[in-house]
Amino acid sequence: MSKLKILLPGAAAAVAVFGVLALLVSIIERKQEARTTFVKVVDVADDEPDPALWGRNFPAEYDAYLRTMGTAELVSYSPFGRYGGSEAFSRLDKYPELVRLFAGYPFSVEYREERGHLNAVADMLATKRLGDAKPGTCMTCKSSGVPRLMKTLGPEAFYGTPVKDLVAAHPGLKFSISCADCHDAKSQALRVPRPAFREAMAARGIDLAAASHADKRTQVCAQCHVEYYFKGPGKYLVHPWAKGLEIESIEAYYDEIGFKDWDHAETKAPLVKIQHPEFELWSSGIHARSGVACADCHMPYKREGAVKVTDHWIRTPLVNLTNACAGCHRLSETELRARVLEAQDRTFELLNRAGKAIIAGQDAVKLAMEKGVPEADLAAARALHRRAFIRWDFLSAENSMGFHSPQEAARILGDAIDYARQMELAAVRAQANQAAGQGGQR
Repeated sequence: MSKLKILLPGAAAAVAVFGVLALLVSIIERKQEARTTFVKVVDVADDEPDPALWGRNFPAEYDAYLRTMGTAELVSYSPFGRYGGSEAFSRLDKYPELVRLFAGYPFSVEYREERGHLNAVADMLATKRLGDAKPGTCMTCKSSGVPRLMKTLGPEAFYGTPVKDLVAAHPGLKFSISCADCHDAKSQALRVPRPAFREAMAARGIDLAAASHADKRTQVCAQCHVEYYFKGPGKYLVHPWAKGLEIESIEAYYDEIGFKDWDHAETKAPLVKIQHPEFELWSSGIHARSGVACADCHMPYKREGAVKVTDHWIRTPLVNLTNACAGCHRLSETELRARVLEAQDRTFELLNRAGKAIIAGQDAVKLAMEKGVPEADLAAARALHRRAFIRWDFLSAENSMGFHSPQEAARILGDAIDYARQMELAAVRAQANQAAGQGGQR
């Protein structure tokens, strides 16, 4: 037997042993990597507002977060993500009918699309709607410097101080929405530092301290992506949920306390302006009932080596369908996108119909007023204007174009159209009754 025949089996065995050892080393390294969720480079203080410091310990998350500066360019089918986006275009230019729908309210003068989290402070300071009169309440959800300042000043003093004074006195407010808004600096655990949300949930009997991690993946978003109003002269921030999250419950709450944002310039109806009620609409949808959190779709998990991390590039799931949707829905990206757009298209069509119906009602009320119809005879039409408008704006102000709960969106807008047409009919009847009365007097 030659030496070569003797050596070959030994070499093959050595190669096999080496391969097994390399595989074991790789497995051990991966397991160790998976256990190491982050490498502490610097100490981060409690409520630290500067995301760059957090980024020293969490570079992958920080790099992803910085990409939230803009997402519209990623959506090939529309420069504005079809119905929205992260670019500050004027809604009044794109949808001129808004000028009449918001007549007499600052949104009829300036109404720009909101941009990503990194632009929240700049966009809020730049808006001309409130001028120098912006109360501190307007800063509540705009800056990662807010949690620390809320603890220092207390909610009431914070809300009651003009924004310009807060910004001038507290440099930490220059930082936009970031890490401290959602995470504890020591444990990195999810948290909800906004007092208004905690107060509203406690009033509903919900203990946030007992919330699961999955629940917190919604709550950290819901503390800001909600409807609210400013209560009293101190502009205290309140969520109108004492009766429930549905639009009818919110409407009943506002009716009970006699709240209005303004009297419509054309009809004199007392109206309520709704703010981005994503949490409320989502709560009625199939994803909420199935336990799907906001972050599951807008910040889905991804792999960084062996580590599973939350993607901090917060954006529409439409540009990240595989990670955002395919984990639960075993469908192609083409089919997933088609289903989303079908729901949004239907909502958009109903939203436009509701807006046109409300404007038709406004025309009828205006004409009745011009004809001298008594104020008391227009009360019913104005009440219907209020009911139609709050439902239309619930979907107009919400940022998913109905996708968070498509069936509920269709129901609400159907009711908005109905109330708007009733408004129009009530005004026409009031005018007819006025004309009949005048004819009888002659």
